[in-house]
Amino acid sequence: MLSCCPVSYTASFPQQRAVAIIPARYASIRLPGKPLLEIAGRPMILHVLERALAARNVMRAIVATDDERILDAVRCAGFEAVMTRADHASGSDRLAEVAATLDDAEVIVNLQGDEPLISPRTIERAVKELLKDEGAQIVTTSEEIRDAEDVLSADVVKVVTDNAGRALYFSRSPIPFPRDAVQKYGTLVVALEIEPELLARFRKHTGLYVYRRSFLLEYTEWPQTELERAESLEQLRALERGVPIKVIAADSPSIGVDTEQDLERVRKIMEVNGK
Repeated sequence: MLSCCPVSYTASFPQQRAVAIIPARYASIRLPGKPLLEIAGRPMILHVLERALAARNVMRAIVATDDERILDAVRCAGFEAVMTRADHASGSDRLAEVAATLDDAEVIVNLQGDEPLISPRTIERAVKELLKDEGAQIVTTSEEIRDAEDVLSADVVKVVTDNAGRALYFSRSPIPFPRDAVQKYGTLVVALEIEPELLARFRKHTGLYVYRRSFLLEYTEWPQTELERAESLEQLRALERGVPIKVIAADSPSIGVDTEQDLERVRKIMEVNGK
């Protein structure tokens, strides 16, 4: 069951070294002005900032934006925001522009500005995993898919991993594809209706990445790849270069706000949980 996962600022981890940077563009095709859309009486971007700062191993949270309206809304609420170039190809590229100025940060958290329900504990776990695994350059998170519509939706990114939890591929298509069930029932839609246990095979990628700063600055200098452009998924740039991406389970479910329907779901959840 989805909930707000209320934030708490009462505890801190020693040796905090992570800085969260939240890319936020105003010009969303499906939801223009998305970071400033109201949820529980406040712009969505402020909820994301609060969740980032509630993670006990995050010492700063900064919004990276190309729009003065977002900059003003964040700063007026007492949070950090910086202006970035408008021509970045991806959120990570915008992130790197800010990360390049943070010489004292060892770890950079890339938190999507449309994840107002993300659990601070999910952020904590991802940062902790990167610090624990000396060979890891990127850690990201995934969660169960419980709705057949999410399997079929191109707005929901799916991920498959190996036995060590390293990503094999990310896709907007249903992966892994249950060929035998589809052959038996004719279509994936029917297969999921008749055998709902097939849902357990799918994992949803959550909009969170944790990078070593040095790697992030190198990674964003690489050109976009064909797979990255085809799927519009920037993490494929790393996979195509042979960089392992560690995928861990999110602490609790979240909702990325990509559509008007997503926005209404989040608003209702916030209302039920007393904002």
